[in-house]
Amino acid sequence: MSHFTNILRYAKPYKKYAIGHIISNVFYALFSTLSFIALMPMLDVIFDNAKQPPKSIPEFTGLNNIKGFAEDFLSFKMNEFTGGDKAKSLIFVIILIVVMFLLKNIAGYLANYFMVFLRNGVIRDIRNKVYKKTVELPLSFFSEQKKGDIIARVTGDVNDLQYSFLPVLELIIREPLTILFTLATMLLISPQLTLFVFIFIPIMSFVISRIGKSLKRKSGRVQKEQGVFLSTLEETLTGLRIIKGFNAEGLFNSRFQESTNRFYNFSNKLLNRQNLASPTSEILGIIMVSGILWYGGNLVLSGNPGTALDGSAFLVYMTLSYQILTPAKAITRGIYNIKKGGAAAERIQEIIDSPNPIKDKPNAIELKGFNSEIEFKNISFKYQDEYVLKDFTLKIPKGQTVALVGQSGSGKSTIANLITRFYHVNKGDILIDNFNINDLTTRSLRKQLGIVTQDAILFNDSISNNLKLGKLDATDNDVIEALKIANAWEFVKNLPEGIHTNIGDAGGKLSGGQKQRLSIARAVLKSPPIMILDEATSALDTESERVVQVALENMMKNRTSIVIAHRLSTIQNADNIVVLNKGEIVEQGKHDELITKKGVYKKLVDMQSFE
Repeated sequence: MSHFTNILRYAKPYKKYAIGHIISNVFYALFSTLSFIALMPMLDVIFDNAKQPPKSIPEFTGLNNIKGFAEDFLSFKMNEFTGGDKAKSLIFVIILIVVMFLLKNIAGYLANYFMVFLRNGVIRDIRNKVYKKTVELPLSFFSEQKKGDIIARVTGDVNDLQYSFLPVLELIIREPLTILFTLATMLLISPQLTLFVFIFIPIMSFVISRIGKSLKRKSGRVQKEQGVFLSTLEETLTGLRIIKGFNAEGLFNSRFQESTNRFYNFSNKLLNRQNLASPTSEILGIIMVSGILWYGGNLVLSGNPGTALDGSAFLVYMTLSYQILTPAKAITRGIYNIKKGGAAAERIQEIIDSPNPIKDKPNAIELKGFNSEIEFKNISFKYQDEYVLKDFTLKIPKGQTVALVGQSGSGKSTIANLITRFYHVNKGDILIDNFNINDLTTRSLRKQLGIVTQDAILFNDSISNNLKLGKLDATDNDVIEALKIANAWEFVKNLPEGIHTNIGDAGGKLSGGQKQRLSIARAVLKSPPIMILDEATSALDTESERVVQVALENMMKNRTSIVIAHRLSTIQNADNIVVLNKGEIVEQGKHDELITKKGVYKKLVDMQSFE
């Protein structure tokens, strides 16, 4: 129930709809009971069993006599309108029944009307909360999660809540009140018979709870498996070219089918257990009604003045007892749904409650600009067990270009991840203008940074909107100027709609060099004082590399740049080249100085000259 309570917290902003829903359900439950009670005077008229109406309006003498007062009051009013005519009395009672059912259904419609806004609002807010938290969480969280599983939680699990937990909100007031009003009326008609009914309630509750115990566990398996096959689908769509190139369609098809088969088996077990709810409650209900028929029939036949029932009261009582079955079945389904929805709520809450180590401190400083230097001060970092950076120390004065080189796994890209606060350092400090970046707001820190990665990450949108990612208020002229600096305008101007051309999923309509130049243009448009280039040309062919390299040099003018390079020919003009090996600095200096030293850098250059 704790997860159910957590979900209910999201209903607070929709308080007015909740109140409207509750009030409507109160009237629904009331008119639902009254509509059946109104059958009693009609049956009395038909069976010529009507009481002699009182001469004047009866007085209410207290709750002890509420049944007698209600009968006398209705009898008096009916006689007043009909003058004792039985045909007119019958019409009066029929109109009364129609009015009761009309009011009941109006109240039911209003309850559903308010619930639409409440339920859809809660689902929207939960989905938004999960997405917002997903965006806020550090990259380290997603290195341990499958993307498909995250997608399953935001879509499938939230939908499960919509069809499991949230319908229960409709049951919280309506069904218990319907049962309460019905039982109260049954007590007024026959206390002895109602006490007999109460014997069955604990039995029904026990059987239902036994059946529902394993639903949460079975539901959790279904939702987890959904995440598995969605991950397989996501990986297939991302790597389709490789899958086809290596003739691996059969392998991935088998992997997907194995997951969907497990999903099929888990779903069958879950739904079959769930399907027990309705027949179980109905069978128990029929057993209860059969017991009432036996015991109540004996009361009618006994003729005992203290406990006897007349025929019309017994028929109404039977109708009311069967009336209990509908809300009882609904509550049973609600209990099953809470069990089933518990697994979905747990998976959603797992994301919402995930700690975010990159969160800003309470009194975080707003970095207004970049004035003097960046300093890496004895930093050490590890992703898992082994340190990939060890006591790394480096100063980068404003305006300088520093290149980081070394073999794969030497820690080059890790430095880019740390200065952008995608990860926190384990030891040491990173300072910008003597401010520890952990003391700064993440937003103001990243505002000073421009990033161009090896993989040109673009979105299924226009060129203009892709470039404006870091500067939403940029004009079309600003966009064009950025494209010119990035050597991208020459191909963009020839596109059908220019800067407003849609580039497709992940920029699929463009070549690798074109995509990379757009990435550079995006960083140029943002115009940050610090640029981070993470192997920005390593995935390009020689011709594209030359064009992109010119674009990079244009971009780096008058800026502080950290260049992570695989192709050493692209960083020969850097102010400082830092050579890394297994997370440690082994050499640093200008290109000519390092060549003269004939150390690690010279070996790297010689190796590439033969490639």
